[in-house]
Amino acid sequence: MAGGLSIGIAGAGLLGRLLAWQACQAGHQVTVFDPAVDAQPRYDGQGAAAFTAAGMLSPLAELDCATPQIARWGLRSLTLWPQIVASLPQAPFFAQKGSLLVAHRSDLGAATRVLSRLDHAPPEMPPPEALTPAALRELEPELHGVAHAWLLPGEGQIDPPSTLLALHAQALQHGVQWAWSCHVQQLEAGQLWVAGETQPRRFDRVFDVRGMGAREAAAKGHSGPQMPALRGVRGETAWLHAPGHGLTRPVRLLHPRHRVYLVPRPHDMVVVGASEIESEDRGPVSLRSALELMSAAYSIVPALAEARIIRLDANLRPAHPDHEPSVHAEPGLVRINGLFRHGWLLAPALIEAALNQAGWAEFTPSLPKDPVYS
Repeated sequence: MAGGLSIGIAGAGLLGRLLAWQACQAGHQVTVFDPAVDAQPRYDGQGAAAFTAAGMLSPLAELDCATPQIARWGLRSLTLWPQIVASLPQAPFFAQKGSLLVAHRSDLGAATRVLSRLDHAPPEMPPPEALTPAALRELEPELHGVAHAWLLPGEGQIDPPSTLLALHAQALQHGVQWAWSCHVQQLEAGQLWVAGETQPRRFDRVFDVRGMGAREAAAKGHSGPQMPALRGVRGETAWLHAPGHGLTRPVRLLHPRHRVYLVPRPHDMVVVGASEIESEDRGPVSLRSALELMSAAYSIVPALAEARIIRLDANLRPAHPDHEPSVHAEPGLVRINGLFRHGWLLAPALIEAALNQAGWAEFTPSLPKDPVYS
């Protein structure tokens, strides 16, 4: 594909910003359309779901409710993310120290069922390592009340807000045009229609990465190529400021009723979340959810007792019925959607796969070709 093409991108979430960054790096003229007012995060349930995410990069842990293909894409993303982050100004936080699965003594049965599903991992991924109490104390001395623990080597984490802002900033510096407060109503190969305009915007290539916005447009009668049905799956997080919390890697507490994760971030922050709630409610976090999240976190990290609640956040992730992402590629148009709760885990690898499927591999930066799981 020759350089200097015009590229239109509908959606300025994680996929849209990564695509804009890649396309401008390749010398193309890029315009990104999004209904948000600007590039900053919104914590009102209406903005990009990627800002709400905890940023865990856990291909092995996600096999609890995902297919081996999800794990393979996640494995590839773990190769790509360090290269992407290193290329950004003031490189956002990224770490790859592994993650932990932990369970209380009475929940060993639930933990065993989860571990059995991890047996379907690709062969290049190391299996979970059972930890003795002494080994767990050496890794994470602030964890208490945990009877069972397993280390998942090589898994990582990334800071979503700073990464999204850095992708936007560098793309802007390279000439990407950001069309905020623009609702894309319909797309076809090489053109898209913006609400309030009588003529389509024309481009050499068009990307549709609107997430839930694609379903909202379809509900208003703006149809396009058939894609699997979308639904919103609610995710909720509590952002805590906890000086001296001591955590150094993501921790998932395995429980018969729910999965709760704790993810340390820079500046003494800890994000606590529940992986999924079958609801399309965009409203504030409920009392029940807040109590369950923070009680579970406190039960294994007593240092969080004095943590300050900075934010309770909720948003919807776009999901297909089978929880698998979808890619539609035709000349002049690529659609990617349905990343479910795996957005940060899948995005770089899924973009790479979609561009290869469309024959547009030149968008992909020069990064390692073989997965490396260290």
